[in-house]
Amino acid sequence: MRLRALLETDALGLRLLGGEDELDRSVRGVMTTDLRDPSRYLSGGELVLTGLAWRRDAADSEPFVRILAGAGVAGLAAGEAELGDIPADLVEACARHRLPLFAVHETVAFATITEHVVRQVSGERAGDLAAVVDRHRRLMTSGPAGGGPEVVLDLLGTDLDLHAWVLSPTGRQIAGAGETSLPGPVGTALAGHHLAATRTGRRAPHRATVDGTAYSLFPIRNTGRGALPASRDVRESVLSDWLLAVEADASDWPPARLDLLQGVTQLIAVERDRRDAARTVRRRLAQEVLELVQTGAPPAEIAARLRVAAPVLLPGLGSAPHWQVVVARVEWSDAEGRAAGGAQAGSGTAGSEIAGGPVAQALLEEILVDPAVTGPDSADRIAVAHTGEEAVALVPLPAVGAPAPDRDGGRAEGPDQDPALHADVLLAAVREPLSAGLADDGRLTLGVSAAVHSPEGLRGALEEARHARRVAAARPGRVCAAGHHELASHVLLLPFVPDDVRRAFTARLLDPLREYDRRHRAELIPTLETFLDCDGSWTRCAARLHLHVNTLRYRVGRIEQLTGRDLSRLEDKLDFFLALRMS
Repeated sequence: MRLRALLETDALGLRLLGGEDELDRSVRGVMTTDLRDPSRYLSGGELVLTGLAWRRDAADSEPFVRILAGAGVAGLAAGEAELGDIPADLVEACARHRLPLFAVHETVAFATITEHVVRQVSGERAGDLAAVVDRHRRLMTSGPAGGGPEVVLDLLGTDLDLHAWVLSPTGRQIAGAGETSLPGPVGTALAGHHLAATRTGRRAPHRATVDGTAYSLFPIRNTGRGALPASRDVRESVLSDWLLAVEADASDWPPARLDLLQGVTQLIAVERDRRDAARTVRRRLAQEVLELVQTGAPPAEIAARLRVAAPVLLPGLGSAPHWQVVVARVEWSDAEGRAAGGAQAGSGTAGSEIAGGPVAQALLEEILVDPAVTGPDSADRIAVAHTGEEAVALVPLPAVGAPAPDRDGGRAEGPDQDPALHADVLLAAVREPLSAGLADDGRLTLGVSAAVHSPEGLRGALEEARHARRVAAARPGRVCAAGHHELASHVLLLPFVPDDVRRAFTARLLDPLREYDRRHRAELIPTLETFLDCDGSWTRCAARLHLHVNTLRYRVGRIEQLTGRDLSRLEDKLDFFLALRMS
């Protein structure tokens, strides 16, 4: 279809701002984005829809338009919902690059334009996706209860004879056609193939063979409001994107059929963005509780916040639940184990500049879903916040030791139904695909606290989970976890240590270092903090402090000399860590 036809469709509410001489351009597809550089997702001929979230000031318009023009897109449509009138600098940039620019009225949803374009383009090419798009339009307008991506997959099966499933980045089945479920090991293997191929930069769809059956894997990229921060580095999103697995070999498909499946992934991405919006409430609850716990708020205030959270996370539960805290951290490094200081090949983003908190947050939300439960709504009881480079999950549980609710809302019997999370089994089902996504430069470490039943216990649970994560970080491997049972018992009592005992403990360890720093400006305390934060890695610590390794070794030696401790021993590292936390 041509741009002129879109402008003449009154229901789309498009207003031409420039490029009247270019309205005969053909539109091959549609893409919604607020990325500053969406070039990796463009193949030419798209109508690009944007809410202008990428624009911070007038200088941002020229590079954005230049990227679109270089990619050969058909036109740009900008929404008026956020800024009102389209900025003049964007109009001027589009005029310079001869890129047609449309304004989208605030009452018109991008989904409406997407559905119209996909329906028209598909009808012109083959006609076999029109029924899918039309059915999905009705589903989306009828609300979340309409049926979701399962109906699209059903129609792929009935209309195109294609068996397909929507999978999470760990291989968990989110949606499937009819009663046919993808076996868990197959989904896990496909997710691993997809993540490995994505990390190597191979162009989708990716081909994989599992148990003698060929599959084609199409990424479902999240570029809506729930997307991770805009970045060209694939590591920002590789661990959170869904994928569409089709039981077929797409290597010999004609372009029309490939475009057809790409349209299906766009529809599913719209559905995912809507469902991801539901996480906003749970994330906010977790963030509020985390801030209260970290700032030492009174237990009564924390308890009041938990009473608000419990009905959201455990609807129908009559009594206050137990809680567990899970802490996760994703770190990227170069081949020698140092924090990456240069750009990744083909990315433009340094590994050390990747925001680890949001990545760990999205990943922890996926890890904590029971892999035996299918569907995206199984994450409804998970609240994850992120602070700095780590993600913190607040996991509500029924009374620990009591039977867990069964699928029908009753109580399952038997001692094996303890709902508490255990670090040794939490990562078992997802270790393989996550290792493929982390490749040679990423690590995931995770710590799990014991269950607590009162607000007073949450501070200790948070510290416990963080210490457990550090224990996991000391182990080899790309994906590691540790639980509360692996910690010394004094860690459990840390939040309740009397103030005078705290002061004596920290003074004995840190006062000699503070005095030395005061007299010699040696920065021993900052060095100690960074050394522990790097889990005792000489190379990573030296890189972060911009020191030669020999200089770092001299400082650490001075710390050991002044305190009589040995920083190669885990016990002494832990004592220093606790002293710094209590100071």
